[in-house]
Amino acid sequence: MKTLKTLIAFAILFIYASCTVGPQPIQYGEDSCYYCQMTIVDKVHAAEIVTSKGKAYKFDAIECMVNFRKDFDTSEIALYLNTSFSEPGKLIDATNSTFLISENIPSPMGAFLSAFKSRGEALKTQSEKGGQLYSWEDLLAHLK
Repeated sequence: MKTLKTLIAFAILFIYASCTVGPQPIQYGEDSCYYCQMTIVDKVHAAEIVTSKGKAYKFDAIECMVNFRKDFDTSEIALYLNTSFSEPGKLIDATNSTFLISENIPSPMGAFLSAFKSRGEALKTQSEKGGQLYSWEDLLAHLK
C-alpha cells in the first residue's frame, strides 16, 4: 500500500511538471524552427512561444515567431519569448523587449530584426549600427 501511494505521488508530480508553463531551452544545432523548418543555430535571434498548456514552439528568428502567430489562436499563447542581442541564448519576454531593425545586423530570415531586454541597450546599438526601434506592438503592426 505504501508503494502504491508513492507511485501515485510521483505520477501526480510528473503530470504537474509536464504541464508547467515556462520557457524550454532551445537546443541550438538540433531544434528546428516550427515555422520555416530551418535548424536553429543563431543564439542572438531565436524565439519561442509557450502555450497556456505548456507546449513550446521554437523559432530560428523573431520574424518566424511573428509570422507563425498570424495563423495561430493567440488566446492560447501564454508567453512570447526571444533571445536578447546583448545576452545571446537568454530568452526574455518579447512583449517587454525593444526591437531594432538595422540592415547592419543580419538575422537568419533576412528581416534584420534583433531584440533587446532594455530600451537603453537598443538605443546604444542603434547609435552604432543605425536602424529603427520598435516596441512589441509597433513591431507586430510593422510586420503585418
